[in-house]
Amino acid sequence: MAARMIELASEHLSARIDPLGAELVSLRDADARELMTDADPAYWTGHAPILFPIVGALNGGVYRLDGREYPLPQHGFARRSTFEVIEQSGDAATLRLTDSEASRAVYPFAFALDVRHALDGPTLTTTVTAHNRGGRDMPAGIGFHPAFAWPLPYGRDRADHRIVFNAEEPAKLARIVPGGLIGPADRESPLVGRTLALDDDLFAVDALVWQSIRSQSVRYGVEGAPQLRIDFPDTPMLGIWTKPGAAFVCVEPWHGIADPEGFAGEIWEKPGIKRLAPGETWSVAMQVTLTH
Repeated sequence: MAARMIELASEHLSARIDPLGAELVSLRDADARELMTDADPAYWTGHAPILFPIVGALNGGVYRLDGREYPLPQHGFARRSTFEVIEQSGDAATLRLTDSEASRAVYPFAFALDVRHALDGPTLTTTVTAHNRGGRDMPAGIGFHPAFAWPLPYGRDRADHRIVFNAEEPAKLARIVPGGLIGPADRESPLVGRTLALDDDLFAVDALVWQSIRSQSVRYGVEGAPQLRIDFPDTPMLGIWTKPGAAFVCVEPWHGIADPEGFAGEIWEKPGIKRLAPGETWSVAMQVTLTH
């Protein structure tokens, strides 16, 4: 039996949260226009999965810890796990995932992962907090993967949509190589100034990946129409992704990234991994604001 959806609302937005993955599955404006993906199974059925305890793919599908190998799927297991609702009001909810026998077989740590979704006027804030409840250091990565409607529901052409960064991003992008791993950073930036003109051809191979991002915010949409501002002050990496022809574009702030091609180190050496001491908590937040 599927878990019951959580409904949140403010005067400007409404949201639906699925306890499976603590995932945002719908975000609508005050006129009930959908701002998220249509989740067409011909392309991708995700909406906005929470990525934990890793972001991206592992070389060979395994990570190494203390001389042992542990298998983990791309982006970890949180997105396929059912969370417990521990707090809920009309405009906010907190959901929690804790370690289990199944999780400890692939991630041998005592943890709690809290995901809080809160609406405040035109802004949805999602805060993910990892808590090391064990007696030894714990590795963790956290990422967001929201898929926004492309085009947004405001009558503008798909081809006119842009993503505008709040800082200059001159660095070359990383290539995605077979297995979803990170290859050389030799892809010329497709930005013109701070602007990315969205086009399916950009994603013919895979995502656009910034391994080190200067921006802490982007604006998505069409000038002169309502847009979305996505703020990500806590994440040093960013992916932008879709499948050509799909009715969504993902803006993905990450603290963690796929393994580099050929990576054979222990998980502590994996780019973006955070090392949490016993009892330590770590929070990463993202905000989505509907602007006019």
